[in-house]
Amino acid sequence: MSEESIPSSSTPLPTRLSRLRNWLSLSGLVVAVSAFFAFMLLFSVDLFATHANPYMGILAYVVAPSFLLVGLAAVLMGYILETRRIPKDHPEMVSNFILHVNLARTRDRRLLVGFVGGSLGFLFLTALGSYETYHITESNSFCGEVCHTPMEPQFKAYQHSAHAKVACVACHVGPGAGNYIRTKISGMRQLYHMILGDFNRPIALHNVNQRPAQETCQSCHWAQKHTGDLQKTYRHFLADETNTPFTVQMVLKVGGSDPVHGPVQGIHSHMSVSNKVEFIATDEGRLKIPWVRVTDANQKVTEYRTKEFTDDISKYDIRTMDCMDCHNRPSHKYLSPNAAVDQSMAFGRIDPTLPWAKAKVVKALVQPYATREEANQKIESFLRGEYPDEKRVGALIKEAQAIYAANFFPEMKVDWRVHPDLIGHKDSNGCFRCHDGKHLASDGKSSIKGSDCNACHLIVAQGSGKDLEKVDAKGLTFIHIDSENSDPSCNECHNGQTQE
Repeated sequence: MSEESIPSSSTPLPTRLSRLRNWLSLSGLVVAVSAFFAFMLLFSVDLFATHANPYMGILAYVVAPSFLLVGLAAVLMGYILETRRIPKDHPEMVSNFILHVNLARTRDRRLLVGFVGGSLGFLFLTALGSYETYHITESNSFCGEVCHTPMEPQFKAYQHSAHAKVACVACHVGPGAGNYIRTKISGMRQLYHMILGDFNRPIALHNVNQRPAQETCQSCHWAQKHTGDLQKTYRHFLADETNTPFTVQMVLKVGGSDPVHGPVQGIHSHMSVSNKVEFIATDEGRLKIPWVRVTDANQKVTEYRTKEFTDDISKYDIRTMDCMDCHNRPSHKYLSPNAAVDQSMAFGRIDPTLPWAKAKVVKALVQPYATREEANQKIESFLRGEYPDEKRVGALIKEAQAIYAANFFPEMKVDWRVHPDLIGHKDSNGCFRCHDGKHLASDGKSSIKGSDCNACHLIVAQGSGKDLEKVDAKGLTFIHIDSENSDPSCNECHNGQTQE
């Protein structure tokens, strides 16, 4: 060892702080400061944002702190390395590796300028990246594609819904501190389960935790509006050789619920503006409703219950009905096979002149498949076998596979049966949860009003060809293909896959 490397007795020993003067520790310090800066920026943006972002909990409380820990770890590692470089047999020596910057030397000045410039640039990029990441995480594609692979069914259904231009966070994140905190916790929990892959298949729908419509739907929709009557046309095709068209044109009596803006009548009279409808559901999906209580505008209270329901109502949670008890799939609706094929045939994507097209495509769709790839292969194989010499089979296969991709998700075990749409009463019990004629008042005779077909809609035309031209504004009796079936519980037969 040269004589110059041995300090004199007057040379100060390296302090603990001086051991941080190395490139590794200083780089770690820059990362740590940048991460803290990013955390404060993300926290401030989220705090003052006009609406909450469910993924800010991941960015602000998981990602940014992770980089902070990495930076601090680098600082500690640099400190440890500098300590170890002091020879143990010469504890009085000053380490030759302690960082010294001599501004009189050109090399040191360049290194210092480069380090400071790089640090400032890194801070700028951290700020810019944090802000841009914030906007990415509140995008619909991030919700449905980037982070939420399990949410593929919901995202695809959303893209074809009436709310396709409404941001996911506009409905799924509520206002106020309580929803803010729950959103952060939920976002981190989802990240944890996403990494482990231990989420439920299908994703469980916890209706009990839904926020009321006043906080979601009615932030855009005006509850007091009197909608009146709406004309709707439903185009169906029978599962026969000629795919016989059967169209139903009806007037829906939507009505309204606010006496200030119109009479309280029709479907929207259920809304709790002047009336109040309460019910008990005995299952989580709210498909079984044995007890209903109605309070009208004059504060008259009437209770209805089925004969089988004799329990004490104090044992149950009583829910006040709102929009989402009927509009339960406003943005994530999965079409049943019959409905999806009817739609494709009505739009001309499936040629209705192709014999038995309705029946064969529905049959191909409802088979059990383990994966999307298996479904595509077997759907093609089945339809090619059914139409061996048909030139149009290629287009038929393509559309059948498209229907499956939009409404069936075998990996997540999701289709129309898992999340039924409660609007109407054809493919699910929807309206008939209450309006089935079996909910009787205390006198045991009168049932819930509206259990007859014309209470909510009038059929003004039905059938095809000349029959469809016979219009009656007073309403027609519904022509059922099976004339012997008079049971109003349509969904018992029309389960979405029965050949219609």
